[in-house]
Amino acid sequence: MSEVELRTVAASEAELRLDRWFRRHFPALNHGRLQKLLRTGQVRVDGRRAQADARLAAGQTIRVPPLAAALAPSKMQPAIDRNDAAFLRSLILVEDRSLIVLNKPEGLAVQGGTGTRRHIDGMLAALASDGERPRLVHRLDRDTSGLLVVARTAEAAAKLTRAFRQHKVDKLYWALVIGRPALAAGIIDQRLAKQGGAGRERVAADEEGRFARTAYQTVGRAGRVASWLAMKPLTGRTHQLRAHCVVLGTPILGDRKYGEQQLAGAPEGLMLHAREIRLPHPDGGVLAVTAPPSKTLRAGFSWLGFESDASLPGATLADFDLA
Repeated sequence: MSEVELRTVAASEAELRLDRWFRRHFPALNHGRLQKLLRTGQVRVDGRRAQADARLAAGQTIRVPPLAAALAPSKMQPAIDRNDAAFLRSLILVEDRSLIVLNKPEGLAVQGGTGTRRHIDGMLAALASDGERPRLVHRLDRDTSGLLVVARTAEAAAKLTRAFRQHKVDKLYWALVIGRPALAAGIIDQRLAKQGGAGRERVAADEEGRFARTAYQTVGRAGRVASWLAMKPLTGRTHQLRAHCVVLGTPILGDRKYGEQQLAGAPEGLMLHAREIRLPHPDGGVLAVTAPPSKTLRAGFSWLGFESDASLPGATLADFDLA
């Protein structure tokens, strides 16, 4: 498109984030270029500047600038090659007509950004079906491994996004942490606020911050040196589990951003894994998926002398249902 276009938000798109609206209508427009259009005011909602996470309302008007240049090939997003396509397919745990569930390895970004050339979002075209490119519906930190849900269609994306936003999705993470919690199980109820700019973003405990809660149970202990925790986030804040582990006095092993003191000789990598997810399937019913531990987490288990036994009390979502 070479001219400014004004588009009206449909009723079915109400409450959709602005960046996800663009991803639905202009899948070739990458995240970094959309951010530039937003920063420079070229994209507007009802004539006003807007942020990528702005929630849309039915009937609002979105100003879409000429996108010919923004959609031009970029060195930041090279074309998908066969190796990338095969790699992405090797991560698939569940695949059907509406969704895909991946077991993301640690160290792989979900979305692009400054200096990020290879990421899940940039490879999703390899999984396109009938010309429709799959869409992300939630995120994982680059250094966190485990379950990542991707919608195959716009209809599925809308339903899944709504389910995440309305807290109808249950997630369980496994983490190896330094030390041991004062209480073997409980709920971390601590507001969190973002600090730092792009690329340096972190969160910290702040009574003026956003409400954040995490349920946890101790699955195993390595004396007083380390513990294996299972954690169920009850809210979905940036870096919530990493920051809440610090609040608990047990930073995650391998967390160089939030854990200033680490254990000498420990394997490299963040010991945080998205282990289980349970969500309403877009086509009906409930989907429950479990991701095998990552290579990094397995190395951590071995180093601490733990057995990766999912039958241990506290290790599954079902244990939290009973709590």
